[in-house]
Amino acid sequence: MLIIVGIISLSTFGLKPSIEFTSGSMLTVRFEAPVEYTPFREEMNKLGYTEAIIQRTGAGEFLIRTQELAEEEKTQLEAALTAQFGKLSEAQFYSVSPLVATETARNAAFAVAIAMVGMLLYVTWAFRKMPSPFRWGTCFVIALFHDILVTVGLFSLLGGILGWEINLMFITGILAIIGVSLDNTIVVFDRMRENLKRGVSADFEVVVNNSQVETLSRSLNTTLTILITTVALLLFVGATIQNFAVVFLIGLIVGTFDSVFVAPALLVVWEKRNWGRLFQPVRA
Repeated sequence: MLIIVGIISLSTFGLKPSIEFTSGSMLTVRFEAPVEYTPFREEMNKLGYTEAIIQRTGAGEFLIRTQELAEEEKTQLEAALTAQFGKLSEAQFYSVSPLVATETARNAAFAVAIAMVGMLLYVTWAFRKMPSPFRWGTCFVIALFHDILVTVGLFSLLGGILGWEINLMFITGILAIIGVSLDNTIVVFDRMRENLKRGVSADFEVVVNNSQVETLSRSLNTTLTILITTVALLLFVGATIQNFAVVFLIGLIVGTFDSVFVAPALLVVWEKRNWGRLFQPVRA
């Protein structure tokens, strides 16, 4: 259901790239006197910035995203806003050229792709003494892809509703998800390996089920502790790492489910070649 929601959201809203991926300038200003959004938007339109994207933060700041601004243009804009709304202070300003934006987008895509391939090779090597170790790595990557797809889809939904954009913090969150998902999956897979060596059962499905039960509390406890830290970051650090915290929060929850249930279950289905079970309803 979450995948369906995510796909619909991606096809409807898509992902709005920040200037780090599309070029432009980002200016953050704070006024001494309170300023409402509507008159600020109207003033920006009068100044010729009708295409500018403007967001107001909880701290009363205005984030202004425009086409790439030269230093002189930025100075003129700030002077005009000061004349209209009073003294302001510049909290942040940076520009990204089209060439840098293209290179950043390409490097981000490479980073995610290389991380996933690296995880596939690592899991395959780590369980090289198991029968068909490539299956173990492949099942992990499939579960990881499911995690990323759900996370990106839900972030797209939030972005469409709240106007959020993807930036390098978003990519950092995706890479962090890959790392945490690997940690949780390795714990379950390692217990499966131990139980296979101990001869817990001749039925591979029973071995996997026992391993899931034995590692469930550990996986939930680990996730809970990271979850508390991530929520604290989201609440107290602010907008600078908002994308990272939100993406990591979603991916952490979904990734725990994937690591404990999806990856091992795929391995059972592949081992028994009973692919029809993927589409059967769960029976109590």
